[in-house]
Formats: sequence, C-alpha cells, structure tokens
Amino acid sequence: MSKQKISREELFEQSPVWKAIFALTIPMIISSLVAMIYNLSDTFFVGELNDSVQNAAITLTAPAMTLFYGITNLFGIGASSLMSRSMGQKDYETVKRASATGLYLALLGAILLSAVTILFNGPTLHLLGTDEITFQATKDYLFWTVCLGSVPGIMSIMFSYLLRAEGRSLQASIGQMSGCMLNIILDPFFILPFGLNLGAAGAGLATFIANCVACTYFLCLILKEKNGTYVCLDPKYITLKRKILSNIFIVGIPGVFQNVLNVLSMTILNNIVAMYGADAVAAVGIANKINQLPIQIVFGFTQGVMPLIGYNFAAKNFPRMKETIRKTYVITLSALTCILVLFNVAGQPIIRIFMDNDSIVTTGAWFLSGFGFSLPFMCIDFMVVGVSQAFGMGKPALLFSFLRKLFLEIPLILLLNRAAGVMGIAYAQCAAEIVMAVVAVFVQLSIMRNRARE
Repeated sequence: MSKQKISREELFEQSPVWKAIFALTIPMIISSLVAMIYNLSDTFFVGELNDSVQNAAITLTAPAMTLFYGITNLFGIGASSLMSRSMGQKDYETVKRASATGLYLALLGAILLSAVTILFNGPTLHLLGTDEITFQATKDYLFWTVCLGSVPGIMSIMFSYLLRAEGRSLQASIGQMSGCMLNIILDPFFILPFGLNLGAAGAGLATFIANCVACTYFLCLILKEKNGTYVCLDPKYITLKRKILSNIFIVGIPGVFQNVLNVLSMTILNNIVAMYGADAVAAVGIANKINQLPIQIVFGFTQGVMPLIGYNFAAKNFPRMKETIRKTYVITLSALTCILVLFNVAGQPIIRIFMDNDSIVTTGAWFLSGFGFSLPFMCIDFMVVGVSQAFGMGKPALLFSFLRKLFLEIPLILLLNRAAGVMGIAYAQCAAEIVMAVVAVFVQLSIMRNRARE
C-alpha cells in the first residue's frame, strides 16, 4: 500500500477527531462558498447588460441544470458512501469497483443528457418556457452548459465526490475552486461589450471552459498518483453486481429527489411572494442568497464528515464514529446559533448592503430572521441525513426529503400565507425544520440502536 493511502487511513483511524473533522470539512466549505460566488457571477455579469432577454436565458435553463446536478447526486453520493464503508472493511476490490462503476454510470448519464438535449433541442427549449423572444438566447446558453457541457461538468463534480470519499478533501476542493475561479475571471470578458459581448452565450462558454479545466486537473491528478488513490479509471472494474449497484442507488436516489423538491418549493415560494409585488420578491431573493452562506457551512460539515463516519462504522470503531457525530453537532450548532443571533440583531443593516429601499429592507430582514431561526434545526436534519447516507441507508434520507418539502414546508407556505400574509411565509421553513428536527432525533436514535444491535 502506498504512503498516500496509509496517511489517509491514519486520518480516518488515528488522527484526533477534531483534526480529522476539520481536515475533511474546511476545504469543502471553502470550495462550496467559492462555488456559490461562481453561481452568482453569471447572473451578475449578464445583469450588467441590462437586457432582460439575456437574464431570462439563464433563469429558464435552471430546470435543465436540476437534471445535471441530479446525476451527480445520484452517482456521486451513492458511490462515495460505498467507497468509504468498503475502505473501513479493508475491502479494496469493492472500493475500486464502486469508484469505477459510479464514475462510468455518471459519464453515461452525462452523454445521454447531452444527446437528448441536442436531438430534441426545440421541444426541450419550449418545455423550459421559452418564447419567440427568449428562444435564441436560451438555446445558446443551453448549448454550452448542457449540450456540450454535461460531460466535463458532471465528471468534474464526480471526481471531487470520489476523492473526498477516500479522505482527499483538499485536492477535491482545489479542483473545484480552480474551475470556479476561472469561470469568474472569464465571465466579464465573454459576456460584456468590452470583450466578446456574447451575453448569456458567453456565460455558458465560460462555464464550459472552466469545467473542462477542472476535469483535466482531476484526470491529471488521478493518472499521476494512480498507485496512491482508490479512484479507478480502469473500465474493467465496472460491475453490474446487484450488491454494488443497489448500494449506489439506495443512497444516491434520495439526493436526486431532494434536489427536485428544493426547486419545487422555491418555485412555489416565488410565485406566492410575487403576489405582494416586486419589492417583496426582491426582499426574499436577497434574504435567500444571504441564507445560502450558513446553509453551505452546515452542508459542508454534514457531507464532509460522511467518509469519516462511514469508514469507522464499517470498521466497527463505534466510539470514534459516535465521537465524530457528537463533535460535528457541537461545531455546527455553535456556528449556526451565532449566525441566528446575527440575522436577528443586524438583519436590516445586512439587507441594506444589497438594496437601500425601506420596504425591501423591512421585508428582507423579517425573512432573514425566519431563516435564521430555522438554521439550528436544519443542522439536526442535515446531520441525520448525512449519517444515514454514511451508513448506506437511503430510506431515512428519502423520507426526510418528502416529509420536509411536500408534507411540511410547501403546505406551511400556503397556510401561513393565508394566516399572516408575506410575514407569515417567512417562518414556514422554520416551522417545518422544527418538526423535522424532532423527527430526526427519533430517527437517529432508532438507527443507532438498530446498528448497535446488529
């Protein structure tokens, strides 16, 4: 076994838990925050054109991008969870097979997405909601991001998932951040009049180039260190064995549904808030963007520790596994409680940074308060989902996705809108997360008891 593999196993087995948690999560959180900035850069620079058609092109493509990220969630989360657990069992054959199978299934999914989008380009664009005015701009953006961009985009995210599964969070984050930073640099030159002046098409082209560079970085890293990594590019390790495929799909499918239901919930929220006017829509949009910062932090921690939890669970090192879970709760709940206080004490000044309009500031601060109160409870929910995925259990994660969005958050948005108007909607997410946190505690206790019994 190479020195790199030994050092990573030491991280999982022997390093102080605090050190292992931060080594796995901090690079992921930083790369997630950079990715958040990158996601805003297309909208920002296209917005500088003051052309609603070009802005609409990016907005209308969002559902297609949901499928894009659905593929990465399905195979990335599923394969990485199986890899970590197999490493804990010292079953390195399964580690390689899980890696290769997940990787090439994602590649197949990316090729199919590209092929369908190219072959049925017209119907796809009409399905996305284009009209005579927005058709061409949306087509140009879709061409670079999905028709040509599916393969490098999906594969670069897949590589980062698989590298994190074996404890290489820093290398995974460097690859992701390199693509994001390049995209941010290229955007103004490709989009704005002083450069190529391509508008939305330029944003798509910048994304395509950045994803190709990130994908190339990952391929070079894996080929250079082929004896120091379990990420396997050799097609001979692809398997259709039920044991491996079922493990990938059972854990990965809930991630797909969660992605789709998030889009559904946000669409309903936007449509209801739109009834209260443009100021309300702007306020909710600003508050939601600010709220993405703590969400990325909690997501980075809960997903980042998955390999450590899964590894020690499979290795039957239950004291270290429980210590990891406990200390992750301490870190995330402490950080989110501080953000909760900040959102409630300084909500108005924070909103005013983005828009100096009294109506928007008042409504935005109210929503920021509601989002803030939901954060500690959301942490419990996310953590239980992460633990169940680390254990290879897909049912709790799937149950939580449907329960949180379809049976709690969406009905509460409708109910609180009728009861208290736009100010009531602000606390719909909070009310849903409180119920979910109670359910999550019972589910986690049940999971731990059952696993201890086994």
